[in-house]
Amino acid sequence: MNHSTANELDPKLDLMFDRIVDVPPEAVWLAWTMPEHLVKWFTPSPWRTVACDIDLRPGGVFSTIMRSPEGQEFANVGCYLEIINGVRLVWTNALKPGFRPCGKSVDKVVGHNFFAFTAVISLAAHAKGTKYTAHVMHGDEDACKRHEQMGFRDGWGKALDQLVAMVKETKLR
Repeated sequence: MNHSTANELDPKLDLMFDRIVDVPPEAVWLAWTMPEHLVKWFTPSPWRTVACDIDLRPGGVFSTIMRSPEGQEFANVGCYLEIINGVRLVWTNALKPGFRPCGKSVDKVVGHNFFAFTAVISLAAHAKGTKYTAHVMHGDEDACKRHEQMGFRDGWGKALDQLVAMVKETKLR
């Protein structure tokens, strides 16, 4: 993967979220890469993440099951594309583990709101803790708009707040 290409923002296709958080990058990394931690914060409350499977290697699985407040469950299966330990995670839901394409039938499996995206999570040490950046790339303008209208910034922001609270509560290091 070309790092410069993945960092270039296309305002028609991409959503970006960044913030400085007052916890160390090592703790944020553990929260993102260990299922037992990720289930505690990943889905904005009142939703919950009830299961997570991580195989932290290119081609490995990144899978979650989210539960709505009404009890409906939504499975999300993706594939890691790039891992730079402690610094960068890249995954996509457009591919299944082993880099297998999802195919057109994915809408029937996960529901009508499915849209493919690639997410890049970047972490950098900062004087106040961690500079956290989420760059989410979509294949078309409609998918990007739908993701934004679903509450991308609020949802990812609330999830990050939950991550920070979990790190502080558990003293994750």
